[in-house]
Amino acid sequence: WQVWLMGSENDIGVCQLINHQCNGVCRELAGTTSLPQAIDLISCASLVVSNDSGLMHIAAALQKPLVAIYGSTDPGHTPPLSGNHLIARLDLECSPCFKRECPLEHLNCLRQLTADLVLAQAAKLVS
Repeated sequence: WQVWLMGSENDIGVCQLINHQCNGVCRELAGTTSLPQAIDLISCASLVVSNDSGLMHIAAALQKPLVAIYGSTDPGHTPPLSGNHLIARLDLECSPCFKRECPLEHLNCLRQLTADLVLAQAAKLVS
């Protein structure tokens, strides 16, 4: 399998961090693809893991197996519109707050959401 890290130029830093934590095995594509190119790449994917974003909704529209990660947003408000997805989120008292910056300055809705939780959801989709 291959892991493609996608996003805008604003996502380059976080993609580099993820790739570093994965020992450099990921393909960093943030800031290098146009929207049509990103759609083409997503259409080739056997599984998509995405935050609540435009690319997540594209993966859902393409009916790709999808793990949708929600932190400060609410899957009841902006759900992936597909029957082939699972949600990764924590049921915290402070979430959803719908803020880009954590008003409590801890960002626990994402910091405490572990890779193991996301991988467990992904395993359910591909098994």
